Formats: sequence, C-alpha cells, structure tokens
Amino acid sequence: MPEGFWWATSTILVPATLLASWIDYSQRRVPNWLNAAIALAGFVAQGYYFGGEGIRAAALGLAAGFSLLIVPWLMHGMGAGDVKLMAAIGAWFGPWLTLLAFSLGVIIGGVIAAVMIVSAGKIRPACANLATIMHKMKSRDRIFSEYGSAKSFGNTSALLPYGVPLTIGSWIVWFGNGHGLW
Repeated sequence: MPEGFWWATSTILVPATLLASWIDYSQRRVPNWLNAAIALAGFVAQGYYFGGEGIRAAALGLAAGFSLLIVPWLMHGMGAGDVKLMAAIGAWFGPWLTLLAFSLGVIIGGVIAAVMIVSAGKIRPACANLATIMHKMKSRDRIFSEYGSAKSFGNTSALLPYGVPLTIGSWIVWFGNGHGLW
C-alpha cells in the first residue's frame, strides 16, 4: 500500500468509521449520508492513488462488502446501515481486504455477543433465540420473513450494533496492511 493512500485512509476512513460506529452504538443505525460519503471518498482515493485499477478495486470492494451482508439483512438479522457500511469500507479496501475485514468483524462480533449474553445472564434466552433462527432457516416460507428476526426477540436479547465489530475488524486490516502484515 503506498504511503499516501495509507495516510489518506488514516485521516478519512478511520475517523469516518469511528463516527459510524458511535452513531450505530448510540442510535442503532448508520446514516445513509455517512455511508455514501465514506464510499465516495474511497472511490476518489482509489482513483487518485491507483487510477483506473483503483476505481475497479473500489467497485469490487463495494460489491464484496454489500454481498457479504445482504443475505443476513434480507433475513432480518441486521440493519441495512451495517450492510452499507461494509460496502463503503469495501470501496477503500478492495475485495480481498474487505473479505478479511468482514471475517475479523464476524469473529469480534461473536466475542462481543458472547460477552453481552453472559454478562446479562441471558444464556438460556440466547439458546432459545438460536433455536428459533435454526428453525427459521429450515423453511423457504420463513427464511426471509420477520419470524426470528433480530427485532422480534424483544427483551430476550440485546441488539449488537454490528457497525462496531465491522469497524474494529477494518481497523485491524488497515493497520496490518499499512505495516505489511498482509
């Protein structure tokens, strides 16, 4: 990664995803204007530093980020803002680093969810919710319905603002890539 692109990412993407995470944590949503600004800035930076190949990488990264989370959104398992945030991050990272950031975000999200469940003493309701989700996935009629949606669990679970673990995973990738780890 050229030093200039790494610094552009440091000064634009890192604070923008911090803002997205804060809004997601406090309001349980990521605004469209912020996701659009992150994506547009990613295309501009990619084009400036890498030319046409950068624009191509931004488009593929955006598509990868979107593709990775669209099915969970269609299943009512997460908010659309999280899907768009991962797509916007993808415009900066390209497809490979987007997949890596997503994978780390999933692992981090799983750890955060487990801590939330255990610390709230909601292991039994979480297992019941998981059984509902598994039941939902067995039927074509239910898989994309509100049945077993994140919001349908009400007080039995706390909703995880998924922008937070996606951002943390992205920062790990940004830092690692800037220091030649991958």
